Amino acid sequence: MLKAIIFDLDDTLYPEREFVLSGFRAVALWVEQNMGIDSTDCYQELVHLFENNTHGRTFDLFLENHGLLSASAVQEMVQIYRTHYPEIVCFPEIPDVLIQLKKRFKIGLLSDGYLDVQKRKLEALGLRHYFDAVVFSDQWGRKAWKPNPRPFKTILEILAITARQAVYIADNPIKDFLGARRAGMASIRIRLEGGIYNDIEPISDDYRPDVEIMNFQQLGEKLSALSS
Repeated sequence: MLKAIIFDLDDTLYPEREFVLSGFRAVALWVEQNMGIDSTDCYQELVHLFENNTHGRTFDLFLENHGLLSASAVQEMVQIYRTHYPEIVCFPEIPDVLIQLKKRFKIGLLSDGYLDVQKRKLEALGLRHYFDAVVFSDQWGRKAWKPNPRPFKTILEILAITARQAVYIADNPIKDFLGARRAGMASIRIRLEGGIYNDIEPISDDYRPDVEIMNFQQLGEKLSALSS
């Protein structure tokens, strides 16, 4: 019998793109103060670069475009991006979804990402009180990020349940569902409009979720199917 629902954070409980934009706003202010480039222009250029799939190289390319590229400048921009307090809000239906699920299940949160960054995201969203257990894989370092099964097994231990009694709800077919499978858990992919990984398909059956939904209105029916 299903006893626990465990959620991913980014692009599952809130739109990850909003965190990216929040970080760009913080970086753009620093750029204006230290490089004399208008913050509005900087922000718009960063967004344009990001939307053209420069993930991981956005700051390098921005600085290169302005003849300002240096390792120290990139490092400073990355540091500001990661340490800023995010301006993010959860998807509007999430509080009600969590309230209804807590009537029947234990609720967990399991997320990758740099530890302090993920902690600030959860604080900014104001959702901590809904969860019976929270595990950030980075507490063991990058080697423990998904698809490593360690964080999955840890949250199962905290919730005092077996893998067959839990389901993991997440968005990223590169790592989320393989990690859950390695821990013996079922998984559900939520493919919400605008998600960063929406267009990515699993590379094999091992990376594939057990169930896929397009919105949280479909969740109840799929949970019932997994419970039967």
